[in-house]
Amino acid sequence: VVILRFTFTLRSPNRRILVIESQRCVLMKILITGSHGLVGSQLHSMLTQQGHSVYRLSRSKKAPICWDPERGEIDKSILEGFNAVIHLAGENIASGRWTAEKKARIRESRIKGTKLLSETLASLASPPEVLISASAIGFYGDRGDEVLNEDSARGTGFLSELCEEWESATEAARERGIRVATLRIGVVLSSEGGALTKMLPPFQMGAGGRLGSGEQYMSWVSLNDLVGIVEHVLGHKELIGAINAVAPNPVRNKQFTSALGASLHRPTIFPVPEPVLNFLLGEMANELLLSSAKVQPKKLLDSHYVFQDPEIQQFLQQAVRAA
Repeated sequence: VVILRFTFTLRSPNRRILVIESQRCVLMKILITGSHGLVGSQLHSMLTQQGHSVYRLSRSKKAPICWDPERGEIDKSILEGFNAVIHLAGENIASGRWTAEKKARIRESRIKGTKLLSETLASLASPPEVLISASAIGFYGDRGDEVLNEDSARGTGFLSELCEEWESATEAARERGIRVATLRIGVVLSSEGGALTKMLPPFQMGAGGRLGSGEQYMSWVSLNDLVGIVEHVLGHKELIGAINAVAPNPVRNKQFTSALGASLHRPTIFPVPEPVLNFLLGEMANELLLSSAKVQPKKLLDSHYVFQDPEIQQFLQQAVRAA
């Protein structure tokens, strides 16, 4: 189904020119995994409001469309006829210290689930046109001040190796001729949940500060932009392979800290030393909080995606008001 919206130029009584821009919207049947998370729930709501038929692939056996990625169980007959599949499911990497057991769960939830979904889609008589699968900028590892784009090599460390395997788990779908886009997602910021809401309490009390030296680059993306990026990728058939889902202006941790403090009108004079972070969080601190990745969304910019939140200061001012 295609909805066409046309452009009208109207002259109002006060002589102002009002322009209604044209828009072409192809309505699709879309399946989402991880649809109850921060990103998935926002995406489900937006796509539904646009008129798409949006379905959830759930772990709950009571759900109309369910699967069990741990057991490798999925009813492929229910996956026939979808135009697009958006795969966001996976164990939260920032929900606790990385024990050996936690790392195994993180790895298995991403690679095993992605491989099961990809192979099942590839086996369908009528596979979807596109599979958008989550990945992360952890692919690049700790790279200091190096400017990174989608052509940059993989880094080292647990997250780098995980992301490479995670992205490779979509190979069956790619070989079947499905357009596969893997979103290397940065730190997702929103007033509705996630990393920012965890940071707010200490900063609101005036106890916030930089992490370690504060020199490490933080590549971030607003929730609104991440949802917009998924919609953009759905509609742009030239977008294939790895796509950096980050704002075009990464910031150093000390800049982010200063911007958040200014938005809250609070001082940021309590840094957290690197040894303290390592003691409290171990490997997770080094790979998530102290590593530096200066990532650019080259493919998105080349395809003319317009960011809603390109600058951290303006975004944080709005987010703090909404929190």
